[in-house]
Amino acid sequence: MDIKAKIEELVNKVKSDKDFAANFTKDPVKAVESVLGVDLPDDKVNAIIDGVKAKVSLDKADGLLGKLKKMF
Repeated sequence: MDIKAKIEELVNKVKSDKDFAANFTKDPVKAVESVLGVDLPDDKVNAIIDGVKAKVSLDKADGLLGKLKKMF
């Protein structure tokens, strides 16, 4: 399994699907496993969840910085 590709897939789903984003916020393990279609060990799922959260946060920060740069 390509973890980086799965993280990107999940990040895109969080950004584009409000229902999935709500489910990811409420129960990230269940949301991730629903997309992957497999039950993974907790350490693997948590690594993916951390990757998705970091990428989503980074993308939001980049978007905010871009908006600030346009102001100046």
